[in-house]
Amino acid sequence: MASKSSSLQLGHNISFMSEPQTHPTQSSSKVLVIGGGVTGLITAWVLLDRGYQVTIVSKQWTSYDKEQRLTSQIAAALWEYPPAVCGQHTDPTSLIRSKEWCMTAYQIWEAIAADPALAKMAGVQMRKSIFFFPKSLVDTPTQLLKLGEIHGSGAHEVRRDVGLIEEMGVDLSCGAVDAYELLVPIIDTDKCMAWLMNLVQHKGACFVTETIRGDIFSEERSLLRRFNAGAIVNASGLASKELASDPSCYPLRGALLRFINDGKDFPKITAAMSIGVDASLDNEIMFLVPRNDDILIAGGIAQRDEWYLDLTLDSPVVQRMRARCEAFLPCLKNARLDPEYPLAQGLRPGREKNFRVERDCRTRGGRQSRIVHSYGHGGSGWSLSFGCAEEVVALVEDVLQERDDLSELRCRL
Repeated sequence: MASKSSSLQLGHNISFMSEPQTHPTQSSSKVLVIGGGVTGLITAWVLLDRGYQVTIVSKQWTSYDKEQRLTSQIAAALWEYPPAVCGQHTDPTSLIRSKEWCMTAYQIWEAIAADPALAKMAGVQMRKSIFFFPKSLVDTPTQLLKLGEIHGSGAHEVRRDVGLIEEMGVDLSCGAVDAYELLVPIIDTDKCMAWLMNLVQHKGACFVTETIRGDIFSEERSLLRRFNAGAIVNASGLASKELASDPSCYPLRGALLRFINDGKDFPKITAAMSIGVDASLDNEIMFLVPRNDDILIAGGIAQRDEWYLDLTLDSPVVQRMRARCEAFLPCLKNARLDPEYPLAQGLRPGREKNFRVERDCRTRGGRQSRIVHSYGHGGSGWSLSFGCAEEVVALVEDVLQERDDLSELRCRL
């Protein structure tokens, strides 16, 4: 019997061990998760540790060749307190919820980073993240309010210091006049996605490679029957435009340059640095994130409604992106690109009303759908991961309880 949902607590209802925190039985409910990205995998992890049996269906999985990789692998995966640099979350309700979810994720990523062996396997580190601003925070109420919220959030080593501009070698001509820093999880997505897949597989997840077409509500009965599931979680990201018949979904094309960060061509960068779209003077993103001990990723762009991943190093937008990074931190003019994978690009899953984490409200035969949605996270999938999963699991348990109550009523009749 799976345990009823409660707040995620390490060692109570979520575990880093390769076996589920609560072992399933023959009567344990089965859940179908659609989507093999970070949202789908972490939702599956939380479900498995509650004692559920889980099947994950995805058209594509983590890959490590020079071909196109998953959006979850390409993501900067720098934890941010909302609104994020490229999270695209501006809806008031979304912001309130995401501020709670991001702190749940912060605590779990931090716990992973605190175990040296686990941190190495998962590719998670706690590092400084510095945000720069073209105006004094005193003259920017929204940013000053955000800094105050971060101070009270539980994030560590939060400090406002204008001296960070000179300390980090930022060129004054870029317009930075104020800054603050905090300690955050930084995730090597290639390594972490492989670790997550291995973890959920050892906990009992079944992987199915398949492309699902059309609105899954129309195929709900068939999917539930075929996978012997009591509920479906849609974590398909941008594919939800089709799978959830949601016309408000749209792509935010992003791109990153990957530099060799070994200390030979420029002083090794160990802290993340960024100017967000809401703080920059030219309305373009600039961020630098030390992906791991050898790679620095530099970005970025957020191009709405651009569906094609056809950018190259010679594309004007990519050249402007590099020029912004070099203007911000002049030492990068000497940077060497990673010869194996110099340019990464992907489609962030945007949505008009920001993310959707809720049960599908449509009905059939007088009964509400058993589909729970979790998509539209923009560029914040890693930052919101565990917090979203916690709420999704609670919604799934409501679906399953409703089904059990109906079965019990039928038995009585």
